[in-house]
Amino acid sequence: MALFYVARYPGPDAAAAAGPEGAEAGAHGRARALLERLQSRARERQQQREPAQTEAAASTEPATRRRRRPRRRRRVNDAEPGSPEAPQGKRRKADGEDAGAESNEEAPGEPSAGSSEEAPGEPSAGSSEEAPGERSTSASAEAAPDGPALEEAAGPLVPGLVLGGFGKRKAPKVQPFLPRWLAEPNCVRRNVTEDLVPIEDIPDVHPDLQKQLRAHGISSYFPGSGKTLAFVIPVVQALLSRVVCHIRALVVLPTKELAQQVSKVFNIYTDATPLRVSLVTGQKSLAKEQESLVQKTADGYRCLADIVVATPGRLVDHIDQTPGFSLQQLRFLIIDEADRMIDSMHQSWLPRVVAAAFQSEDPADPCALLQRRQAQAVTAASTCCPQMPLQKLLFSATLTQNPEKLQQLGLHQPRLFSTGLAHRGLEDTDGDGDSGKYAFPVGLTHHYVPCSLSSKPLVVLHLVLEMGFSRVLCFTNSRENSHRLFLLVQAFGGVDVAEFSSRYGPGQRRMILKQFEQGKIQLLISTDATARGIDVQGVELVVNYDAPQYLRTYVHRVGRTARAGKTGQAFTLLLKVQERRFLRMLTEAGAPELQRHELSSKLLQPLVPRYEEALSQLEESVKEERKQRAA
Repeated sequence: MALFYVARYPGPDAAAAAGPEGAEAGAHGRARALLERLQSRARERQQQREPAQTEAAASTEPATRRRRRPRRRRRVNDAEPGSPEAPQGKRRKADGEDAGAESNEEAPGEPSAGSSEEAPGEPSAGSSEEAPGERSTSASAEAAPDGPALEEAAGPLVPGLVLGGFGKRKAPKVQPFLPRWLAEPNCVRRNVTEDLVPIEDIPDVHPDLQKQLRAHGISSYFPGSGKTLAFVIPVVQALLSRVVCHIRALVVLPTKELAQQVSKVFNIYTDATPLRVSLVTGQKSLAKEQESLVQKTADGYRCLADIVVATPGRLVDHIDQTPGFSLQQLRFLIIDEADRMIDSMHQSWLPRVVAAAFQSEDPADPCALLQRRQAQAVTAASTCCPQMPLQKLLFSATLTQNPEKLQQLGLHQPRLFSTGLAHRGLEDTDGDGDSGKYAFPVGLTHHYVPCSLSSKPLVVLHLVLEMGFSRVLCFTNSRENSHRLFLLVQAFGGVDVAEFSSRYGPGQRRMILKQFEQGKIQLLISTDATARGIDVQGVELVVNYDAPQYLRTYVHRVGRTARAGKTGQAFTLLLKVQERRFLRMLTEAGAPELQRHELSSKLLQPLVPRYEEALSQLEESVKEERKQRAA
């Protein structure tokens, strides 16, 4: 219940006629009558609104809060009521008290002549407080339901923010936008055992090349992945008609072993032709390699190589330091293992090669118009001067689909030929996602062996000794792991084992691979140095001693077996903490399902006594090596 106090100001005539005492008594009586009437009306309104408030409270949430009323203004400098310094509300109340003390002549229940009677439900114009249950329109947005003025002040209802729905939801996968040549590649049939094309069905291939293919047991195009022959045959065929010797084909590879392998294939198919192949990898001195590239004559330099197979670092050395080494007649720039070469772009070898291929000797030269220029947009002006193009050929079993990385190659009007799926996405794991884009050999069987860290060497020994494989290639993730496993198996005995890593020089590594291919080495323990494109014949089993961190590493490793349509097996040793992530990585990439291969402790128990002796010998060997290094 709220109390309303109305201050009335009598006119000067009435105040003078009544005198001071009469005026004060009359004002006091009229104020008391008006106060009683307002109190009764407030009680009636409260009784009418109690049922409505009960129903509204039941329908609303219990957490609903009423807004706080604004604080009353404090008096300034303790001013007295009725003084000019006092607040306006206090001044009205003080004036009302003074007026009430002057007069009380009016009868109770009758309104004063200077006041207006208010209808029920409407607040007094001079009230400074409100009845219980009501809220002031200036202090709260929840106005009383009755009263048109309050409804207009509230305005139209605005839909509020709906909170909630914070449960875990699977984030929608962002579909990357790829250029059309990446999103829609030309698919190549990858079945190497069916529907092969015989050599005789393609008469455009030179007879000498067909003869060499048959001599090496190739009767159709192409067994295995055919990646090396896919660029060797077209390049040799295109350069057979050359007259003057110039460097017209340049093959760049990441490692010396790969360069030697590719150079060997080129030498086989150019043996009966006038074409000359030069290997530039740094295995010989710079002066020896210069002698195989250029020859000084009386009027300048003469080129001695048509095809150059090189590693990036040594190639840049010859561009900078070899006089007469020119790439201005280059027609084919072949980048093998392109994904790894892109990762090594920090060496800036590609811009150096492109600059050397498009370098103009003298702008004032009368033949300057015929000089080759960088590829531009095809217009009438750009096609008026014909020039010899430079074609870039990229080859990789795991070529990246990231446009930002491929942009570094400066490709012009590219086309993609793939044995994977037609529609593919960006890579990621190392910056690349691998969803179903890699092709595995058809005859390859995938297995995984759950084991502990201490039992991993025993599992390798069991696979080599008990399963009867003659050529086993075992991969580790570091040179230290390869060396320790090599020493352990060597101390165990009964297995012809060798190590292949950067601990050995190029000549030693070449000899080890030759002995392994001949069957003199049963187990070859290697880092990922042999996983990239090395063609080792007759590998029956690939063992991932350390699980690969990325899918493309797994693809390169297991690709060393089941080549040329043959069969092979791959075993991956997984710790318990690695099993879930590794299997999910292969599943998301669309790889064939791995078969679980359990090895119980009973099967490994016969190897334990000799294994413990080998461990003790390994510890002594490691100590001896440390002493030798310290000395």
